[in-house]
Amino acid sequence: MSDEDLGGMWQCQIGTCGYIYNPAKGDRKGKIPPGTRFEDLPDDWKCPSCGAGKKMFKKIE
Repeated sequence: MSDEDLGGMWQCQIGTCGYIYNPAKGDRKGKIPPGTRFEDLPDDWKCPSCGAGKKMFKKIE
């Protein structure tokens, strides 16, 4: 399954962060398994790098 099949990648928009959520990899620190679409992350999920909420992420086109 490709990244696009999983809804694409999303980047944190906090100026000093830039973390990219890759659904194929998930988020080991946040206990999010590989294959989890960004839209399916819990509402209280935070950026593992800076702690920003989901609203601070933008889809990478």
